[in-house]
Amino acid sequence: MDHVEINAGEFYLRRLRADDLMDDRPALVEGFTDPVFRRFEPGLAVTTLEDAGAYIAKRDAEWAADERCSWAIAEPTTGALLGEVGIKKLDLDAGTGEASIWLHPAGRGRGAASVSLGAALRFVFGAVGLTRVDYVHCEANSASRAVAERCGFTYVEVFGEDRPDLGREVRWVRTP
Repeated sequence: MDHVEINAGEFYLRRLRADDLMDDRPALVEGFTDPVFRRFEPGLAVTTLEDAGAYIAKRDAEWAADERCSWAIAEPTTGALLGEVGIKKLDLDAGTGEASIWLHPAGRGRGAASVSLGAALRFVFGAVGLTRVDYVHCEANSASRAVAERCGFTYVEVFGEDRPDLGREVRWVRTP
């Protein structure tokens, strides 16, 4: 699948970049080392510019392999990275995927998560033809719960192992 860019109104969804015109690597390191991010994603380590470059290359490869659609959430006038939104675990034959989103501290409190995920969902339901997208987050992540509700997901279940201070995982589902 070819990478596409999406005008999401207040935000612009584009590929993650590390080139002469735009370098998202410093913002990726800042975002992934932020304490709020670390709380909910302790296993994801992007702590150097080299790690960030590998992360960008991985996202490009996932697009090319039809495994994930992923976009940098960017401020439309400066291009500054505010986070990332995507649909992972793509199964084009089954028409399914799972929503994924994180925000850089500079992107929080601006509606970026809901607006960007809404745009990504319109793309995968319309252009890609998915028929179901799941959204999974920790019980303790009230911001993710609010995004799921604002984006029209329906609560399905609480499941998995109870983790200290995070609780179990919550699954939501959305169809076109």
